[in-house]
Amino acid sequence: MKKFILDLIVTENTRLSTNYVLLKMTAPSILPDMLPGQFAELLVDGSQKTFLRRPISINFVDKERNEVWFLIQIIGDGTRQLAEVIPGNKVNVMFPLGNSFTMPQTPSENVLLVGGGVGTAPMLYLGEQIAKSGCKPTFLLGARSKNDLLQLTEFAIYGDVYTTTMDGTHGEKGYVTQHSILNRVQFDQIYTCGPKPMMMAVAKHAKERSISCEVSLENTMACGIGACLCCVENTSEGHLCVCTEGPVFNINKLLWQI
Repeated sequence: MKKFILDLIVTENTRLSTNYVLLKMTAPSILPDMLPGQFAELLVDGSQKTFLRRPISINFVDKERNEVWFLIQIIGDGTRQLAEVIPGNKVNVMFPLGNSFTMPQTPSENVLLVGGGVGTAPMLYLGEQIAKSGCKPTFLLGARSKNDLLQLTEFAIYGDVYTTTMDGTHGEKGYVTQHSILNRVQFDQIYTCGPKPMMMAVAKHAKERSISCEVSLENTMACGIGACLCCVENTSEGHLCVCTEGPVFNINKLLWQI
């Protein structure tokens, strides 16, 4: 897909919790097409410590309002600066980058979308697109506590939502791979994004049950175009740049011990 570098206009900045904000942005012209699983590189203005763009998953695309959403986890100075933009500010964005998830082949497929932490971000747009194709997705979202579970109302628009929290304050207590639905329902396809240990556990579950599984890797990305080699992942096809050959990979291509 063609890449664009555009000055997007912030339309909304909503703080979802202490460490997360949702940024909605628009453009004077129609936004380019974006696929679920792709990401963007956002330029950080006003920071003396941040020189590189920040890679952020595409959380959702609202075509009616000509908006793209970005879920920002506040970790360092760069994301802190992004979290402080206000409506009317402009953010320079390079997008859409990377590949995308593979859509279900038939509406009858039973698909599970698993997200952990900020890794829930791409699951919303993916779920919406899957629902549009006529296939009802199931969401399994994990977090440390109920305060870290984000956008549950939005997820519920497109499918059934199940949750786990480490402290048991919402849903079942424990890891996503310990949720009872995994033993109650046979899924045809699993998609996942989140911390690497979580994705490896999900991949192991899928492989043991011969379920097709795609993961969205969150390797450190600096340039977003395969030039800096910061995000290289060792695969069955050799060392590949996650930002260009991914971020979405079928687990059969990854050299994980699963």
